[in-house]
Amino acid sequence: MAQYFAVHPTHPQHRLIVQAARILRDGGVIAYPTDSCYAFGCQTGDTDALARLRRLRGFDEHHHLTLMCRDLSEIATYARVDNARFRLLKALTPGSYTFILEGTRELPRRILHARRKTIGLRVPEHPVVLALLEELNGPLLSATAMLPGQEVPPNDAQDIRQRLERQLDLVLDGGPCGIEPTTVIDLTGEEAVVVRAGKGDLSVLGSAS
Repeated sequence: MAQYFAVHPTHPQHRLIVQAARILRDGGVIAYPTDSCYAFGCQTGDTDALARLRRLRGFDEHHHLTLMCRDLSEIATYARVDNARFRLLKALTPGSYTFILEGTRELPRRILHARRKTIGLRVPEHPVVLALLEELNGPLLSATAMLPGQEVPPNDAQDIRQRLERQLDLVLDGGPCGIEPTTVIDLTGEEAVVVRAGKGDLSVLGSAS
């Protein structure tokens, strides 16, 4: 049965963030707000939690998961980033962009795309998830919180709780945060390729590259 914490969207209560981090460290899978839409998350090194996260989304090892990072330097720890890619990342973070990059040896192979050895990475711009990442002192493995039978992410944490209370360990309710997923940009080739147009503004790509 999922626990439920109502957190302030701009000034999240520290005690609740500490408890949420403890649930994650204990192998929990949670739902939490981001700057694009709600997401599911777990710790990167927990095999059982990873399996649960993939079951929630109906993903196999050939679907990209996303690593939520605190800042650009953390992205550079977990992904191979050259100077050109670094400049683009710097221009677009934090924000509602997910970047597909080749993972480094700092990441367990099981969380990478099975064939490409890549992963999604992003730096969110939302006080709740940033506070959680700071408390964890590391990244959070995530996927967009889609509910069974729905085509857009839920904007109501109570809805997530009611539908998935037996499959989640915690729902962090930070209020409405939108239903538009991130813009996904593949940076594994010579040119940046937009895989999915989403909340992140594409008009800035030309000036950022």
